[in-house]
Amino acid sequence: MKRIDKKEAIELFKAGNLLELGLQADEVRKELHPEGIVTFVVDRNINYTNVCINECRFCAYYRSPDSPDAFVLSKEELFRKIQETISQGGTQILIQGGLHPDLGLDFYVDMLRSIKERFKIHIHGFSPPEIKYIAKKAALTVSETLKILHEAGLDSIPGGGAEILSDRVREVLSPKKIRSSEWLEVMEEAHKLGMRTSATMMFGSVETPEDIVEHLDAIRSLQDRTGGFTAFIPWSFQPGNTELFRSGKATVPASAIDYLKVVSLSRLYLDNVKNIQASWVTQGLKIAQIALRFGANDFGSTMLEENVVKAAGVCYRVKKEDIVEAIRAAGFRPAQRDTHYRIIQFFDEEVVK
Repeated sequence: MKRIDKKEAIELFKAGNLLELGLQADEVRKELHPEGIVTFVVDRNINYTNVCINECRFCAYYRSPDSPDAFVLSKEELFRKIQETISQGGTQILIQGGLHPDLGLDFYVDMLRSIKERFKIHIHGFSPPEIKYIAKKAALTVSETLKILHEAGLDSIPGGGAEILSDRVREVLSPKKIRSSEWLEVMEEAHKLGMRTSATMMFGSVETPEDIVEHLDAIRSLQDRTGGFTAFIPWSFQPGNTELFRSGKATVPASAIDYLKVVSLSRLYLDNVKNIQASWVTQGLKIAQIALRFGANDFGSTMLEENVVKAAGVCYRVKKEDIVEAIRAAGFRPAQRDTHYRIIQFFDEEVVK
């Protein structure tokens, strides 16, 4: 398939028929994944703190250091959550938190080492804003910081903190957060070290179609250079309980049509990123299932715990059995994978334990 450019992508997004866009994306999905397998990972999102100095206007989860609701997760609670994840067949934990002014590099190194000493589990953790903040506090380069964290047990990095990779948009959403170039810098340095990462996009706030395509182009350009992204996950902004909602700048969440259009465009534009994840967390099980025919080939994770989207008033919960049945009902072969998209087991009509 001929690579589409930014101008073509903007035209598709603005004027393209949703079903035609979906059919094109589904054809690309078939070329990349002709075996008809749709995967998912069993994992848990663990937030080690909700204290964050960034105070992003789209986030309902963060708290100030002196808030009565502020916390730093104890090791006992962290280990309990990990053990529970493993007992349910989990192979990965996603660890993220706010930018806590009192936590330094030693805290993160100790957390990683203590996990690896006790558990055999993949640690997918610390988004680029966290990495940049840790590096700055330690007076180290991003590369030096990543090497230390990797040696301590960090296996891969999630794509959090990307939102929209347009500094015009970021100035509205999160003026205290790292710029687009800094997010990309962390990912590039991680890829240079052989660490794989995912990429995300939060849309449906104040961005334009041009901003969405700018974001996709930044991901594609970096992937051309490094090949380090394992997957792309677009998800829709949830305005509830956020400053952005209270200010009246973004009050209505993206529709299912908006979501499916973004998934399809992502599949068409990101010709060098093999996997596109559906987001049941923000859209629910049925729309995520439909996304499998609009370019997505992965159902994300069972997410035994999720707090950030929940804080915005959206709380979809699904079990592994629900994911398996949703994939099967859409006409695909369900399979559990690991972080690197290696198949762990298939679910071929047998009862899911």
